[in-house]
Amino acid sequence: MMHSGSPYQAVIFDLDGTLIDSSPSILKCFGRTLAAAGLQPLVPLSDSLIGPPLRQTLINLTGLADTAHLDRLVDDFKQCYDTEGYKATRVYDGIGELLSQMHALHIPLAIATNKRRIPTMKILEHLGWRDYFHIVGTLDTPTPPHANKATLISYLLKELGVYAEKSLYVGDKWEDGEAAAANGMRFCAAGWGYGAWDRDRMPQDWLFIPDAGELGCRSSTLTVAQRD
Repeated sequence: MMHSGSPYQAVIFDLDGTLIDSSPSILKCFGRTLAAAGLQPLVPLSDSLIGPPLRQTLINLTGLADTAHLDRLVDDFKQCYDTEGYKATRVYDGIGELLSQMHALHIPLAIATNKRRIPTMKILEHLGWRDYFHIVGTLDTPTPPHANKATLISYLLKELGVYAEKSLYVGDKWEDGEAAAANGMRFCAAGWGYGAWDRDRMPQDWLFIPDAGELGCRSSTLTVAQRD
């Protein structure tokens, strides 16, 4: 993925579909939440639902517009996922080794995710990853929340004190690549996640790694660019 001739000052990761596979537990909690409310999903409960913010996903699943009803569904989902569901998170092969290697090389790491902060932090603690990341960025961290992932990444770059063009974002969705491009960052498309990549349409400056294990194997070639 990265070579000694192409150093990066920092690497920012998406979470769901990039570092972890959380779809089984998330979809299970969506199913329980809808069943308890007597609702049937309008679309199949599949990996394609993973990624957008929680409330938007519930709107897509139910077609509801009533704020109070959606609030109850959000609370019920949180009760399911934030107490037990997050513990079923699966780590993609090679990712644990990758993060450990990057950390040992003193490469500044961060997370930029649409996932809510509470389960994000619980997952990192559960996996023993909290110390790997300089900053963990979620849309709902500030008040008011970040408008989208592009503004979140912009915030992280400033907090890390690095140049966008000398940093890399790794994600599994096309929207992740667009968020990186909006900030002038290089982007690595994770071929093992939830996204469906059309290689013919992919911008030429996007990197593509089909397997998380390959990403881990190449981490030993990483070097860190000097901050000016």
